[in-house]
Amino acid sequence: MNREKDLLSALQAYAKSDFYPFHMPGHKRSTTLLPDALPYHLDVTEIDDFDNLHAPQGILKELNRRLAALYKSPESFALVNGSTVGILAGMRAAAVPESAVLVARNVHRSVCNALELLRLKPIWISPEIDSNSGIAGGISADSVRHALEKHPEVRLVVLTSPTYDGVISDIASIVEAAHEKHIPVLLDEAHGAHLHFCGREAFSGVFCKADIVIQSLHKTLPVLTQCAVAHICGELVSPAEFARQISVFETSSPSYVLLASVAACVQLLETRKEALFAAYKQRLEQFSESCKQMETLYIPGKGNAVAAFPDQIAFDPGKLPVITAGSSIDGAALTKRLRQDYHLEPEMTAVSYTLLMTSACDTDEGFARLTAALREIDASLSKSKEPPRFNPIPLPRQVLTPSEAVLQKKSMCPLKEALHRTAAEAVWCYPPGTPIVMPGEEITKDLLDAILDAKAHGLCVQSASGALPLLQVCN
Repeated sequence: MNREKDLLSALQAYAKSDFYPFHMPGHKRSTTLLPDALPYHLDVTEIDDFDNLHAPQGILKELNRRLAALYKSPESFALVNGSTVGILAGMRAAAVPESAVLVARNVHRSVCNALELLRLKPIWISPEIDSNSGIAGGISADSVRHALEKHPEVRLVVLTSPTYDGVISDIASIVEAAHEKHIPVLLDEAHGAHLHFCGREAFSGVFCKADIVIQSLHKTLPVLTQCAVAHICGELVSPAEFARQISVFETSSPSYVLLASVAACVQLLETRKEALFAAYKQRLEQFSESCKQMETLYIPGKGNAVAAFPDQIAFDPGKLPVITAGSSIDGAALTKRLRQDYHLEPEMTAVSYTLLMTSACDTDEGFARLTAALREIDASLSKSKEPPRFNPIPLPRQVLTPSEAVLQKKSMCPLKEALHRTAAEAVWCYPPGTPIVMPGEEITKDLLDAILDAKAHGLCVQSASGALPLLQVCN
């Protein structure tokens, strides 16, 4: 049976065959005992003719080839443990243990976990903050160059672009600055798998030749949750070493249902990407026009509002941060109204905005409902006499590396008594999972204020131990 071309069709054909599964999974592809709402009949393991994700030679090797062709990448790897596994494997492949890594402060918590697990020393670099909204801007190439001059011990640069909010940095110039010193760049492009198809290809990590580019396919494309892809684009990281590290961090029993959703998405984009993204662009343009009627709320890049954030080179048109700063409500209140009154579920709540994510799979009806809701809410609001102003949190003193801190003797300390203690765990708002506090850092008043302010605004503040308002500190 030729199963090289279409994994989903191959699984469907196999499910209809008379092969009986004397192998995992335990449900045995049966829909007799369990309803067929879940695709048990497609859930197989690495049986003959279905290849092995960690040593692909057949249908899964072909899937990787098609992903590489779609994204114009030298080599691509389908992933089933999300971008997290790609980031862990990529950092291990690119940086030896205990080496220094230049890291943007607005990275995902998976990068922070990699710093701890791999005993790396972070050299932090912070984006500027938009004072009106609190949204982090991009990372400038000049700041990267300056940091690399100041810290010649750096062996890897790790950045996020586009950010959770849609800000895109000048990755081409950053890659150039790092490569001048033969330092690889790992780009967390989890929120940018769609850039190649919506007029932003020139700002993608693959186009800019970042050495490792990690994309969460499921965030912005029609793919099941956990599906991601890694692209190895430069010459400073070995694809073979990356593959070896993937086999360490990723499950040895990958889901064929997840892989089939990647294959189905690839086939869809190979045949219909132009039409799909042309329609998506039109919906976004129509929505932007409707935003001109809002007088208090605003969305960067939509209506008359310019998407202007510090050090950005572009902005993702599909991200809709609805800014409440300057109005009579905050982000949490806007989220509550959208959910309770209009049954619209936002992606994330921040102090001064609510983030809505769109994709090529959104419908005209969905955009119409959102437009009507935002207009109605906007008309009910008054302007704030004292709009909030946002300032960056100064980087705290790093007393210990993250790996050193978590190995120290620890005790639990009430937040308000933690001033000047050394954190033994990370604290973040989730989503998006960017660190407020990292293990090994001195807990300053600015950090405590940021945590308490986020909690006061109803945001989901988490710590690694899950014990807030108690915080693990080093003894």
